[in-house]
Amino acid sequence: MRFFSRIVFSFFSNFLALFLAAEYVAGFSIAGGLPGLIGVTLVFAAINVFIRPFFKFVLSPLIILTLGLGILIVNAGMLWLLDFFSEQVTIGGLDALLYATLLISAIHLVINISAKVLFRA
Repeated sequence: MRFFSRIVFSFFSNFLALFLAAEYVAGFSIAGGLPGLIGVTLVFAAINVFIRPFFKFVLSPLIILTLGLGILIVNAGMLWLLDFFSEQVTIGGLDALLYATLLISAIHLVINISAKVLFRA
């Protein structure tokens, strides 16, 4: 049951982060309305589950040397892969990729910390 709730929570946080990035980052868009956003969220979740651990392992020396800031490179790579794999996502330039990465990372951080505080009590 705990594994299922973790998957649902991860889907919700990815959905919210991608929605807010599409709304507030110029140059980052998701086509197809709500069904498109749900499809993109599923693709993004699959990328994060299957590909992201390999990237984190390969880039772990960089992540350690930069005291954790290298994880932003991994997150930007995952967004770039999302743009590559999904026709519904459009990232218009490096600045849109950077801002979307920062926004999505910040949203994930806030949601994960909030969940740990809420579910601990």
